[in-house]
Amino acid sequence: MGFYQEKVFPFFVERALSTNECQQQRQQLLSKVNGTILEIGFGTGLNLPHYPAHVRQLTTIDINRGMLRRAQRRIDDSTIQVKMIPMSSESLPFSDESFDSVVSTWTLCSIAQIALALLEIHRVLKPQGRLFFLEHGLSPKAKIQKWQRRFNPIQKLIADGCHLDRDIPKIIGQSPLTLQQVECFQLAKTPTLAATHFRGTALKI
Repeated sequence: MGFYQEKVFPFFVERALSTNECQQQRQQLLSKVNGTILEIGFGTGLNLPHYPAHVRQLTTIDINRGMLRRAQRRIDDSTIQVKMIPMSSESLPFSDESFDSVVSTWTLCSIAQIALALLEIHRVLKPQGRLFFLEHGLSPKAKIQKWQRRFNPIQKLIADGCHLDRDIPKIIGQSPLTLQQVECFQLAKTPTLAATHFRGTALKI
């Protein structure tokens, strides 16, 4: 991983995802997280202040060590004990049925083998465990979809593998997880090609 991915990209991600609206969306998503928790794509730790007060421990993974270095200051300021593991999501080092909740915020867009990652999430979730997700993705408008696909190669290059056009509900629905609820909305003050967002949960039955 080069200088841009470890030094420059984490700075821009943190700026882009620190808006008040992003923070409100995090708060809403995480309000019902419970039990043993795994967060994939921990990034710079922006979710930490939004976990419910009862959360005291958190296991996290992120392949970008630059993100994890920036996250350390938030961990130091948090009452949550965080175990950080620098790795990708396609092969999780945990036993079957280890977690009650898995959290993914602005992460599924960038995982290279997303179907494999969802299989792993399903494996490590306990029965009746849930995936909580907040992701940008494919616009419902055909004209915007066309431009999302045109700009995808550039987006993946400058945003460390991020896809503009992933149909997040469809992809999760094709996994062993069962979608419980999905809300599609437009994130304000966000470039049109990345404004469509999905917030929801999926259940391991």
